[in-house]
Amino acid sequence: MEDKLVTLAIHTFEKAQILKTLLESEGIEVFIHNVNLIQPVVSAGVRVRIKESDLPHALRVIEATQFFKEESGSQSDENIKKVLIPVDFSDYSLKACEIGFKYADQIGAEIMLMHVYYTIFIPSSLSYPGMGQDSNIYDEPIHAVYERVQTDMKNIVSVINKKIVTGELPAIKYDYILREGSPEDEIIAYSKEYRPAMIVMGTRGKNRKNIELIGSVTAEIIELTRFPLLAIPENVSFNSVKDIKNIAFAMSFNQQDLVAFDHFVKLMKGKIPKVHLFNISTSGDEWNEIHLTGTREYLLKHYPELDIEFTVLSDGDLLDAIEQFVREKNIDIITLTTHRRSMIIRIFNPSIARKMLFHTNTALLIIPGVS
Repeated sequence: MEDKLVTLAIHTFEKAQILKTLLESEGIEVFIHNVNLIQPVVSAGVRVRIKESDLPHALRVIEATQFFKEESGSQSDENIKKVLIPVDFSDYSLKACEIGFKYADQIGAEIMLMHVYYTIFIPSSLSYPGMGQDSNIYDEPIHAVYERVQTDMKNIVSVINKKIVTGELPAIKYDYILREGSPEDEIIAYSKEYRPAMIVMGTRGKNRKNIELIGSVTAEIIELTRFPLLAIPENVSFNSVKDIKNIAFAMSFNQQDLVAFDHFVKLMKGKIPKVHLFNISTSGDEWNEIHLTGTREYLLKHYPELDIEFTVLSDGDLLDAIEQFVREKNIDIITLTTHRRSMIIRIFNPSIARKMLFHTNTALLIIPGVS
């Protein structure tokens, strides 16, 4: 007699996927039903089904885990912290996922993975002589691209679920969304809707072509975002925000930088490593002793728990000075504010790509400027 299937649990799509991975790692065959294949992110009531003979084993596995126990107390949607991780299925996207998941766990947030794909569509109204009756072939790439990105996203979800099961990543709530269009436009538009506490994006490392060191998409989002963004190079030195030892913060003497610094402290929830404040102008007149003393006293008064060091960059080429500063101080993350757009433009100008900060594989944290 054939072993019948029983419903073990009903979960959201992402939790069902994690449970499936967990049970299959224990040799239990799992079937997922009622999945919205068009957009699983909005699927509700996904059934996790197993063979009836596997039920006792499955219940013991679930009992031994903490994955699906409800947290005490509930939060409204408005109060839930969120982290947005745009991915392109590359190795550096996986690195961003690793750091993003651990950061989300640190601040008690949930995660949305996002992939934006681009298709070319030629409507029949724009047909031209020679297309003939086979003009429908121009519809095929749209379906092919969507199926490919669906497969790619499921693959990265599978990798993440396995890392959750093995304990390499924290078991936190996450989901994914697919959007069609221009990546920078769609990421910016969705971030306004999703309102993340942080956007975490991977970037290519220093072994890539110079013009690709930061990537046009990340650079564009840095310019336009109204939410904090952490750009993670492929070969960054840390695997978790908790592992970083030295953070550099570009500081001047105005209210905007002080507000941004307070935002930075709140973002780095928990133990903050040593903070190196450095001047973003190589003009010695701006960083005189009076300004330094006043800023130091203000920060020590308001943030007595922080270990803060002030560094005055040498006169000359700003990017060369920053690179030397990063090497000497073993900086893990450089923090900039978007109101210093001239600084950001200089860093991402293709004409000076060989001097770009990402040669050092240093992460970049962007704090939105005060409007």
